Amino acid sequence: MNETGTPLAEADYVGATAHELSQKRAAAKFAAGIDQRTLFQRRGRIILHPDLLVLTGWSGKGELTLTRADITAAETRFTHLYGRFLGGLLNAGRPLILHTTHASADEVYLLINHRGFLETTDDRAWHKRIEQWRRG
Repeated sequence: MNETGTPLAEADYVGATAHELSQKRAAAKFAAGIDQRTLFQRRGRIILHPDLLVLTGWSGKGELTLTRADITAAETRFTHLYGRFLGGLLNAGRPLILHTTHASADEVYLLINHRGFLETTDDRAWHKRIEQWRRG
């Protein structure tokens, strides 16, 4: 790893790219009503460093490392790829979506500290944290 400094924050995540979510069939989306891991097959730790955002376990090749400049936008919202039916009726289930310039992960959907029974996450808090970090 080449991140610098003591982590500012760290948590567990499950994630997928927009492309991966778009390829999921109806059966997988139905199964996601029971277990989100059927849609979000990437998992690891999200670690926010002073200069880098790292998603460990992103691929068989290792982590996804992003700089401030790599992230063009961050938001929490339901989309046609991951809607309210899958994410729960509460707004606390909205995914954190990172728009990036990374070739293999241009739009990343994350559920941070996902709690399946209630379908809640810490995505809103992480959205605020990442937006503050992006501003430097």
